[in-house]
Amino acid sequence: MLLYLVRHGIAVDPADPKSPPDPERPLTPRGIQKTRAAALGLRALGAKPDVILSSPYVRALQTAEMFAEALGYAPEKIRQSESLRPSENPAEILREIARLRVREVACFGHAPHLDMTVAQLAGARGPFTQLKKAGTACFEQAAAHGRWELLWILTPKVLRDLGD
Repeated sequence: MLLYLVRHGIAVDPADPKSPPDPERPLTPRGIQKTRAAALGLRALGAKPDVILSSPYVRALQTAEMFAEALGYAPEKIRQSESLRPSENPAEILREIARLRVREVACFGHAPHLDMTVAQLAGARGPFTQLKKAGTACFEQAAAHGRWELLWILTPKVLRDLGD
């Protein structure tokens, strides 16, 4: 199985006095533009998720929808997962993924949750990454022993360049 972990795009600053509550913070216009371009890079790499899971927070759902469109996945089929909320234990989303019987899964969430998930999959004692907004990590699970191997981590700029 291939697993793509994607951090949401650039969202409204929570320090902005006009910012809605955290779960409702949307992507900014610049965030939308950059996220769409990053999604094209994942398409250029040949990603074809069978399942897309997203945090229920607005900014993650918006990111998932843009990637879904770029990857030819029906946005209405995106599954929301409470396990991808920022405060959740990474073990929860990994249990959810383990129940899936598919070739490729894409998960859309938040920092530091996704960085802790990367660390857990890699067998590290703690986070060693800081995914940029719309950045992506890709893992492959070996069928024989169930271990995960980190294939790559790409910044959104690299993804955007790949999509050009």
